[in-house]
Amino acid sequence: MSRFTIYQDNYADTTIVSNLFIDEYMKDANDAQLKIYLYLLRMMSAHLSTSVSDIADKFNHTEKDVMRALKYWEKNRLLSLEYDESKTLSGIRLLDVSDRPAGADIVSLAPVVPLPTKAALSEKSASPASFAEDRPAFEKPAYTLDDLKEFKNNEETAQILFVAEQYIGKTLSPSEIKTILFFSDKLGFSADLIDYLIEYCVEKGKKDFRYIEKVAIGWAEEGITTPKQAAKAARKYDKIVYDVMKALGKTSSPTKTEADYVNKWIKEYGFTSDIISEACRRTVLAVDKNRFGYADSILSNWHAGNVRHKADIKLMDDAFARRKTPARTAPGNSQFNQFMQNDYDFDALEREILSN
Repeated sequence: MSRFTIYQDNYADTTIVSNLFIDEYMKDANDAQLKIYLYLLRMMSAHLSTSVSDIADKFNHTEKDVMRALKYWEKNRLLSLEYDESKTLSGIRLLDVSDRPAGADIVSLAPVVPLPTKAALSEKSASPASFAEDRPAFEKPAYTLDDLKEFKNNEETAQILFVAEQYIGKTLSPSEIKTILFFSDKLGFSADLIDYLIEYCVEKGKKDFRYIEKVAIGWAEEGITTPKQAAKAARKYDKIVYDVMKALGKTSSPTKTEADYVNKWIKEYGFTSDIISEACRRTVLAVDKNRFGYADSILSNWHAGNVRHKADIKLMDDAFARRKTPARTAPGNSQFNQFMQNDYDFDALEREILSN
């Protein structure tokens, strides 16, 4: 018996886009990120294969642009990049977050057909597991002159560098260009986020690229991928800094040293605002000068004592009180010990005796 084909009269050549994507994700994505994600949806719906190089050719992007867009959507947990043993991108799995309650595992959809490509093979795997392992380091690669030339010749990059020079007020040095390349290539920052990063730092009076790089790494460690997320994090941090200033009785704008203290307490020590407030309260009761240094000594001690909650502070206080309680002494020696522990002014005592 011969094979036959079944046709559907009402078949429509369409690609379905989630309303959640339109409502929550589309507004923060740039042009390249949107086009590439929609194209992946279209290819998955049609059960067609593609590659990084094919996507780059179709939208007139570089292969690195495509990889940055893919990593952006991976950070936003709309897709998962799959790699083979040689760290070669071998597939993309689109993820469904529309019905996922908070804290639930990701539900997988049908994966896109594997992506055969030689593009970005030298890039380190950015799959969720390996990315989590690599994130704390964010080491800047040793970029070559060819890397810089390719970066500067990209149309979008040229605009980033031009805007950066306007903010900084001078022509960027090769080292500074490498730093911006690092933001784009290693941290995965979009042009919009790099623009906002430099603007944010310059508005704070910081044009030093070492400072800008430190802020960028901090944002990357927090998973910030859009200017909107960066602005929200900056407002929250600035509020904490000024709350600390107020708690320590200071009305001036925070200096760099003072802001660095707060940054250490929050990011390095991981303390919440209630623990920092308690340290500030104790500082104000104890000293009138060098309050930031005194508060830092308290918080450093708590950090060494593995304080994580306010209840832990009481445990440390109780342990300290037990150590300070003097041992009981024999009744016959108490007066002698009390005498020896007093701090007498023997010169004054001698003058008083001679005057009699």
